[in-house]
Order: sequence, then structure tokens, then C-alpha cells
Amino acid sequence: MKSDAKPFRSFEVDEGHPIVSLSWSPSGDAFLAVTGSPQPKVYNREGKEQGQFVRGDMYIRDQKNTKGHVAGCTGGQWHPVDKLTAMTCSSDGTVRVWDMDQLVQKTVIKPQLAKPGRVQVTAACYGSTGHVVAAGLMDGTIQLWDVRGKFGRSAAIEQVAVPSQQMVARQDWNYVSSAHKIIRSAHVAGSEITCLALSRDGHQLISRGGDDTLKAWDTRSLKQPLAVFEDLDTTFANTQACFSPDERLILTGTSARKADAGGSVIMFDRRELKMVRRLGMPGSVIALQWHPRINQILVGSGDRKAGQARILYSPLLSQRGAMLAVGRKPRPANPFDMLVASALPIYNPNALPMYREPMPGQRKRKTAESDAAENKQKHKPDLGSAAPGMGAGGKLGSTGGTLLTQYVLKTHGLLKNPLDEDVRASILRHAGK
Repeated sequence: MKSDAKPFRSFEVDEGHPIVSLSWSPSGDAFLAVTGSPQPKVYNREGKEQGQFVRGDMYIRDQKNTKGHVAGCTGGQWHPVDKLTAMTCSSDGTVRVWDMDQLVQKTVIKPQLAKPGRVQVTAACYGSTGHVVAAGLMDGTIQLWDVRGKFGRSAAIEQVAVPSQQMVARQDWNYVSSAHKIIRSAHVAGSEITCLALSRDGHQLISRGGDDTLKAWDTRSLKQPLAVFEDLDTTFANTQACFSPDERLILTGTSARKADAGGSVIMFDRRELKMVRRLGMPGSVIALQWHPRINQILVGSGDRKAGQARILYSPLLSQRGAMLAVGRKPRPANPFDMLVASALPIYNPNALPMYREPMPGQRKRKTAESDAAENKQKHKPDLGSAAPGMGAGGKLGSTGGTLLTQYVLKTHGLLKNPLDEDVRASILRHAGK
């Protein structure tokens, strides 16, 4: 990237579906793109598609028996340590863990509900080591699972074996339902839990809710939140929150209530649990991340008209990243550069008549009468042997007298028209013999 901040590739992940989550692999050679469709995709760092997740059977009621999501996804994250594992959550009420080598699911996590039904999972995240999975539900519940060791049981248990003639694939994934820890009524029921984040030691959890609040929790005692920050405008279902690299600050974004107003990035002190700074931004602040290595804050904001990404950095404390792009100016335009091929029309003289286009300023000479005469001539029947004059190939009059052989014979007197020849004289030439 140079100072003009232009991308080297732009593409649409899934037509008609917004992107709700992006996550890099631990090695940084690929990233997971989760959209509003049930099938997230995997791309390499060059932007080339590497694969797509499998879609489940929407006609199966029990979601543990399907091999993929059946409703739109709401989030996803690559495992922070394991390159071959990733996780996605969906509106079908499940969290699914995937094998990124074969792009098949390994585990289906179905949260525990207070009453039977299907509740959307609006957010999910890994811990810093990948040992804990946290998920937020539409009913305001937050649930945590410990995924270390043997996780779950086979989804094929308690199922009646199907006949081999039906060619039904074996369910070789695991199934989990009971949560390790549950926080009931963590946020207002009916509003999305837009984001979850765990601290590096796993002892603190922050949750961002659609009820305009940000709450901090102690995972060792989840009866009451440590702090509740209110009046944080939220109009987007995936507004994010995160920790600073040293975990002294908690960051989140706010939405703009009016069209001409702007949002902001708000920083809270984790120990004193109070706001320390507010940074105004144009439009609503949705995506938010503080990169630990380059020490820069990446902010995604916008409104219904347009979106933009901003990088906040310090000239003294930040490293690389945007610091490299600021000093790289784009190459100035050169008048000797080749013009874009699409800017000028290319006329091929050997193209077929049906693909020819008139040159600029050239009028079409054909009229309706000439077109009718041409069409009539095309439908003229072949006279065959009834055609007058000389011919070739078994047909008369097909050459029109333009063959070189006919011309030479005619000029030397060897080619005569049979109609002009005296038949009686020709016969009498042989009278002496």
C-alpha cells in the first residue's frame, strides 16, 4: 500500500451478502471471510479463493445432524494457534468448528436454551490460547465452553443405522450441548450481543450489546458484571470491542444516531473501569482492532452511503504498517504510459459482418430496398443443369466465364460456343474418311 491507499485487488465474496467477519490464520497466509450466507469462504493473502464451506440440509430439524450451517452466518474466527481449525456461528442457533484442511466440520456446538426452540447465535470468539469458546445469543445469554482435550461426543450416537442402499454419509463429527459456564440475562433479550472478547489470561470477558451497553465480566465469578458502561449508541449488529495490546484499555465504537452526526472510538481503563478518552469519527464506528505488533488501531466506519477504513498510529510508538505507506508516494502519471485497452474501441477488419460496427461518422449505405433485394437474391433457387452458358463441376453457368482455362482456350480459338457452330459443316468434314 502507498500513500494513496488504493487496494491491489477488489472482489465480491458472495453476491448480495454483506461481510460480517474477517479473520487471518495464525500463519498469515490465508484469511476467513464470513458473510451473511451459510457458506463462508477461505482466501489466500493474494485474494484468490481457496475453498467454500459446506451447506447443511435445511430440511433436517435437529441441527446436530447437518454437515453445515443452514442459515446466514453472524460471525467467525480462525483459531489463534491451530492453523487447521476455525469457528463460525450462525442464525440457525449453532456454533460449528471446522477442519480447515478438508473444509468439513469437526464439532457442532448447540447452546443450552431456557426453553425449547431455536435462538440465533449473534457473536462468538476464541480465547487467546483457543482453549475457551464464548458465544452470545439473541436471548441475551452468554455461554462458555472448555474445548481442551476430548471435546463432545459423536453425533451418530442414538441414531438408527440407515440402509447402505441410501448412500447416506456417516456423521463423523462431534456434538456438544452442555456449556461450561452460562450467564443468563447478560444483556436485554431480543437485542444482539454484537461482540465478545476474552483477555489474555482468560479471567476477564467483555461483551458489547445492542442495548447500548458494554459490560466487563470476571469469568471466575459470573453472577454480576464488574462494570457496565451505558449510553453507547449501537445501531449495527456487529459493532466490535477489543482490548489494547497491554490490556490496560478497553475499546469500543459507537454509532451515529443522525445522518449528519458521527460516531466515536471510546477507551475505558480496565482497572479503574472508567472512560479515559473519546475520539470522534465520521459515520458509525463498527469494526475495531488494535494490532499488537505494529501498535496501530484499525477502525472501520461509515454510513448507508459509503464506508471507510482508518488507521490511527503514533509517529513515535507505532512500527511499520501505515508508517511504511505514508512515505511511499504513488508513481506520477506518465504521458507515455500505454492507454487502457477498454478506453479506445478496437476495430478488427477481419471480423465477421454480423460483428462489425460502423466507424465513427460512417453512415450505413444499405437501405430497406437494398436489404430486401439482397434477401431475395439469397433465396434464389439453384437452376442446376438448366442454367445457360458454360459451367464446371456438373453445373452450367456456375463459373460465369471467369476461369483462366476458358479464357486461354477462347483467345486461341479452341473454345467456341456450340450454339454458334454449323452442325452440318462439322459432319461433312469427316465425309472423306
